[in-house]
Amino acid sequence: MKSKRAVFQSRRSEAGWLAACAALVFVLLSSTGVFAQGQGPVKITLDEAVQLALQHNHNLQAARTTIQQNQAQETTAHLRPNPDLFVDWDYLPAFSPSSANGTYLQASTEADAGLSYLIERGNKRQARYQAAKDATAVTISTVADNERTLTFQVASQFLTVELAESTLDLAQQDLKDYQNTVELTEIRYRSGAISQDDYLKIKIQLLQFQNDVAQAQLAKVQGLSDLRQMLGSESVAVNYDIAGQFEYQAVKANLEALQMQALEMRPDLRAAQQSITAANSQYLLAKADGKQDLTVQANYTHVNGINGLSFYTSIPLAIFNRNQGEIARTRFAMTQSQELEKQADNQVATDVHDAYYNLQTNDQIVQLYLGGYLAEAQADRDIAEYSYQRGAASLLDFLDAERSYRATQLAYRQVLAAYLTALEQLREAVGTRGLP
Repeated sequence: MKSKRAVFQSRRSEAGWLAACAALVFVLLSSTGVFAQGQGPVKITLDEAVQLALQHNHNLQAARTTIQQNQAQETTAHLRPNPDLFVDWDYLPAFSPSSANGTYLQASTEADAGLSYLIERGNKRQARYQAAKDATAVTISTVADNERTLTFQVASQFLTVELAESTLDLAQQDLKDYQNTVELTEIRYRSGAISQDDYLKIKIQLLQFQNDVAQAQLAKVQGLSDLRQMLGSESVAVNYDIAGQFEYQAVKANLEALQMQALEMRPDLRAAQQSITAANSQYLLAKADGKQDLTVQANYTHVNGINGLSFYTSIPLAIFNRNQGEIARTRFAMTQSQELEKQADNQVATDVHDAYYNLQTNDQIVQLYLGGYLAEAQADRDIAEYSYQRGAASLLDFLDAERSYRATQLAYRQVLAAYLTALEQLREAVGTRGLP
């Protein structure tokens, strides 16, 4: 019979084992999200959104396969021709099989076996391989330019969501403040300080504030949905949200420095420059294709009991076709690539110039609001509200001040969004998010 101490230790061991199991179950449930439902939606920053888009956007993923396709074409271009093997056996007695003896097969049939190989002249294989490699380089730069464009699109859509979120916060705060105004006005109406007509006018205006909230909520929901489509629907949860500061960001940059940086960073300009090299490779390949290839052949023949070897060689006579047309076409294609590279160079400078002055103009407008108009609109509304509640201002004066405040606040958010979008356009024009 067990002692009391042994029974106690056994029960203590069982309790410890049960506690460990419970802790393990809790960890597993927590990792699967059973207890994480109250944590709210996942929030992503702008940088995280850009990275998700670069990793999961389906259009970009499809574009990246063109690099792999070009690399496969490099393999094909570097291959040597296959040798040709042929075998034949003639004059077999198909309709008199009884005569198919050793003597007949040895003396009366003819057998041939041969091997031929095409020797490419003019360094065709090397020219094909180089042309394929240069085409791959252009494709890589083109895909990088797709990434640049996608980054701008994601940033712009992210700002659209931030604007909708800021507008929603403003609408909700205005609704809350105006509800307080309606409550105070109702108290004044019941005490006989104002007429029922003035009270109803104040209350009816509440509908506009409620409509503003609903419209802002819709804009945010649609903006998040469009952004999720860019990021790749499987990369973020349906109920995700954004995390960012929708605020003014001062930029101090020199136009000339930005243009110089763009000339180094823009992948579309790099693709145009590489296209010149690729066009030159195509020209050299066309010239190599104009060289006639040599075919060599060796045959073994058994005929009438005699064994023999034969060697042949052949080469086309380049009397008419020397690939003149393709050589001329690729020469003109080189000129075309050079002109397109000059156009791309000018386009880069123009893009940076326009984006820079667009940012400067929007910056000046933002400074007008920050320099006093926002504070003045706030003060005007507060004064009008204070005066109206004490009978020193008319209802029309109060409602006019309220509309002016809302219009100023909304206009500032739109101006700020335009400024931040202009900043993203400048980053796209330069070709990097890191401005000097």
